[in-house]
This record gives sequence, structure tokens and C-alpha cells, in this order.
Amino acid sequence: MRKEYVMAIDQGTTNTKVALFSKEGSLVYFAIKEHAQIYPKPGWVEEDPNEIWQNVKACIKEVIKIGKVDVNKIDSIGIANQRESLVVWEKETGNPLYNIIVWQDRRSSKLVDDLKKEYEELIKEKTGLVPDAYFTGPKLLWLTKNIERIKDKIYSGEALLGTIDSWIIWNLTKGTKDSLTPEMKGAYVTDYSNASRTMLFNINSLSWDPDLLKIAGQIPLDSLPLPRPSSEKLAYGFSGDESAELFGSLRIPVTADIGDQQGALFGQVCFKKGEIKSTYGTGNFILINTEDEKIRSKANLLTTVYYSTEEGKAKYALEGSIFITGAAVQWLKDGLNIVKGVEEIEEIAKRVADTGGVYFVPAFTGLAAPYWDQYARGLLVGVTAATTTAHIARSTLESIAYLNRDVIDAMVKDTGISIEEIKVDGGGSKNNFLMQLQADITGIKILRPYVLETTAQGASYLAGLATGFWQSLEQLTQNWKPERTFYPEISVYKREKLYAGWKAAVKRSMGWATDVPWAYGLR
Repeated sequence: MRKEYVMAIDQGTTNTKVALFSKEGSLVYFAIKEHAQIYPKPGWVEEDPNEIWQNVKACIKEVIKIGKVDVNKIDSIGIANQRESLVVWEKETGNPLYNIIVWQDRRSSKLVDDLKKEYEELIKEKTGLVPDAYFTGPKLLWLTKNIERIKDKIYSGEALLGTIDSWIIWNLTKGTKDSLTPEMKGAYVTDYSNASRTMLFNINSLSWDPDLLKIAGQIPLDSLPLPRPSSEKLAYGFSGDESAELFGSLRIPVTADIGDQQGALFGQVCFKKGEIKSTYGTGNFILINTEDEKIRSKANLLTTVYYSTEEGKAKYALEGSIFITGAAVQWLKDGLNIVKGVEEIEEIAKRVADTGGVYFVPAFTGLAAPYWDQYARGLLVGVTAATTTAHIARSTLESIAYLNRDVIDAMVKDTGISIEEIKVDGGGSKNNFLMQLQADITGIKILRPYVLETTAQGASYLAGLATGFWQSLEQLTQNWKPERTFYPEISVYKREKLYAGWKAAVKRSMGWATDVPWAYGLR
């Protein structure tokens, strides 16, 4: 039967999505299911691995049943995920040994401080990363130092660990006999892009690094998934009960695995050096394609694997990660009750012509690129008796645009590339007011495509390239179309004056949790 669709699983920070894409790159059907985030202590963020796996299955079932999709027409499956979050599960039973420690989690900050003293340059050279609690390695080090039963199982070979893509692929292929790792109950793999976000992976050799495994707590190599290219037949078919529940007797191969932000860059068809995208989600993630060049950032950005279609080779990107953007809008709703729904913020923010001098720095879990201050904290400054909820709403949206400019300016310094346009995606890019602010504050035109689910689209493209469903990058480029373009509308003088105020506000937020004892809840 003629194949008509590629399925993509996009497992994100707050929800799981499953989408079907046609050969023209159109989004045919889409299902989404939210999961809970767990906050055991201040600065700790966890999720339930079983809940996420159940949500993956529920979304697949919805796409097939409610979308009335003939599974025989599905060519392949691509997977994207939230990258740095850590999952540990038992090899024999498949049961999780601990909740997922999410990328936002800061419990390993003190351990990172110690690592920096001795290993900062080694880590930067081998991984392209700035040592931070954001990454998987420090989370794993915390587990081995604090949870004895997990430490014992890791060292005895009874535990498997990885990012969430590995957890999903292992569950999807449970029982298969012809995966790349036939001795396992499921295919135990990851791809170079996800591995490059762990602080355990050498981006020069494209392999797990013995020195980094030692630093992370003497982690045995056998406990880690096999790193592979992003686009290839990662698992050759399913034969387990989980797969039969979803697809019957049909054996649909998993042919792509990619980190969510790299997937979005690919979905935005940024295949040429200097092409850039910004994803507006829980946080913002800006990536610029550097092709074969691994640029060592002088501006505190991250060098990361972009994607790979061939063993031992990869394309690279420079990335600026921003921890809190959409999450700040969510805080206005859940924490302050300023808005009833996140979609309402645009209407409220437009009630005022400016912020009245108010700046908001959403450093709830520290500041990421280009500052990398684990101890920065959120700041609302410039408040007067005339400040209203509209001013606060507008300052929240402006903070997102400022944080993006911080990263984009750093990318220009590192690459020497003049950026003329930025492709945007993610839920926040639907906000026209925010997109206009972004164009005004950066002085760069903003292009928004028709398909905003570019992470899922990128995963589907990589999957389809592995099977021949799509033949070339040129074919994919033809699928991309802008839905709207936003042009800068304010003067250079006004832009720079506003930005100077932002830089002053950021400076005041930095180091707060180290300088002020009660920031830790201490008395």
C-alpha cells in the first residue's frame, strides 16, 4: 500500500504531541495531552515517566482512531523530546527507578559549582556546553551521590538511563528482536543531538567520553544508550505487546530521533549556514546553523550537534537557551491571576503604550545564555503607584523579546554573520503583539510559517528522509511557506534606550540567591 504519512512524537516539557504529516509537509492530524510537573522542593522539577509513556500511547491512539487514519499508510515514526531531562529505569522490569529530573531542575547547582573549579575548560572543550545544572550529567551525579539504591543498580548493570527519547523508543520497541541492540528488551538508543546535551558526550568524537563519565560519578558505559545518527533505521520494527496495542500486527519503523530544538531548526528548513530560528515555548531556544563548523563561543553560547544522517558525522549549531519565557506568561495566570488564560495577555498588554518604566526579569530558575547565572532570580523593577496589571503584562512580553535579543547579539559576535531574518515557531509565536515587539527590539524581520509545530515537523522530515519518503533537503525547503512577516517599526534610538534599561535590570537580578540568604528559604 502506498505510504502517505509520517508520524512524529514530540515529547515536550509540559505536554506530549503526536502529529501526522503529508508528503507536502502539511499537518494532517494532531493530538496533544498535558502531563503534571512535580515540585518536591524549591528549585526541584520532576515528572512521572509512566504518565508520559501513557500519554504517548493515548496521543497515538487518538491520531489513529479519531483521525480515522489507516495505519498501513504510515511510512515511519520520528521522535523529538525535551532533551536534557533524565530518566532512569530498571533493565529487567522496565519500571522507572525515580521520577524524571527535568531540565529546569536546579538541585545539582552546588555540584556544578564544584565541577567548574576543576573541570570547566575540559567540559567546554569536549561538550561545547557551559557547566550548568540544566544538563543531564549533573542530575545523574546528584542521583549517584544521594540515592543509594539507584547508584547500586547503575553500577551493577541493572539500571538503564537516558533522555526521554531513549525511554520512549525503549517502550515502543519492547520485545523486538531485530533492533540495533538485540540483547535488550527494547531498542536502547539515542541520537547524537540528544547525547550532545548530556554533558557526557564528546561532540568531537561523537561518542560517550570516559573522562566525562568519570566526572559524573563513574558512570559505566553499558548503562547508557547507543548514540546513533538522527536519521536512520533506529529500530527495524515492533513485535512487543505495547506496539501491538497501538499498531496491531503492522511493524512501523522508528527512523528518526532528534532533540526538540534541533528538530525545530530542521523543521524550519534552516539547512544553510547562518539560518536561524527561535522557538517560543516554556523557554525560548535560539539556534543558528553553523554546518560543519564547531564554533567555540566567546559569548557564553552552546555549541551543539544539530543533526546527523551518517554515522560518525554531524552538522552543528550554536544555541542560546533561555529557561523562562512562556512559563512567565503562565505565572501571570497561575501565580498572579493577572490573566485568565495565556492567550489573554496580548489584549491586556495592548492597553498601554509602554511599560511605564517597568522591567521584568523572569529569572525564576536562574539566567541561561548568555549570562549563565545559576543564582539570578526574578525581578520586577521600576514599579510606581501608577503601575497597572497592563504594565506588568506588557513588561512580561517585552522581557521575552529582550532575552532573545541578548542571545542574537551574542550569536552575531561569535559568528560574524549579519542576521537579516529570524524564523519563529512554538505557541508564543502566535502572539502578534509579541512578534512585533521582537522585530522592534532586535531590528530584524520576523518570519512566521503556516506550520508552527516545527519540532514535530523536523522529526517527521528526518524520519521520511531515512526511508525515501522524502528524497532531499531541497524538496523539504519547497514545503516551507511564511504565513506572516513582522518588520521593525521603532527608531534605533528608542530601541537602544529600551534595551539599555533591560541590561540595567538584568544586572540587578544577578547573584541574588547567593547574596540574600532568604532566597533559599533560610532564616
